[in-house]
Amino acid sequence: MNYEPLSMNIQLTDIGRRFNRDWIFRGIDYTFNIGESYAILGPNGSGKSTLLQVLNGSLSPSAGNIIYTFNGNTVDAEDIFQHLSLAAPYLELIEEFTLAEMIDFHFKFKQYKAGMDNKAVLDLVGLHASRDKMIKYFSSGMKQRLKLALAFCADTPLLMLDEPTSNLDKQGVDWYLSLVEQFAINRLTIICSNQEHEYGFCGSRLDIVDYKSA
Repeated sequence: MNYEPLSMNIQLTDIGRRFNRDWIFRGIDYTFNIGESYAILGPNGSGKSTLLQVLNGSLSPSAGNIIYTFNGNTVDAEDIFQHLSLAAPYLELIEEFTLAEMIDFHFKFKQYKAGMDNKAVLDLVGLHASRDKMIKYFSSGMKQRLKLALAFCADTPLLMLDEPTSNLDKQGVDWYLSLVEQFAINRLTIICSNQEHEYGFCGSRLDIVDYKSA
């Protein structure tokens, strides 16, 4: 089955997040819509990843409201994970699994995009020779390729990527951009980045610095 939602959006109203007494960001009013790509920008440590975690429901906002709408129905924050795919440096793979086992495990919880299966993902990652190798023996670049492939190949309307080309060389960056062309169509795509090559295709940009409290 191919996900073709009639609508999917995330609406933020006066969103803020703080740690202790310090606000990381506040006063964000913004709407993310299906079929569009967004870049969350800012220097390292500015709160990009924190905002992404608020958006994907793993952190609650300290102020404001966030509303998820899927095909006209409101989705609870604790259920939004069912509609999204995420690749991020802090997202761990199960290192005791082999590559083939990790793919099978991931797609017990997510549907494949149309035309994809275990072999197709292996082909996409380009690691056929390592299909029976345990993840703990992978290089950081191999792990990043796998994280991206799992996220892009899952049939979800929401795609969230944090620093997507971390640990990738020039060839890996080109590969990432080919995944965007092939698998980001008709999704709501959100990229956290401070590198132009990662988000150059994004039509809208939100700079976290604009929402820092004085």
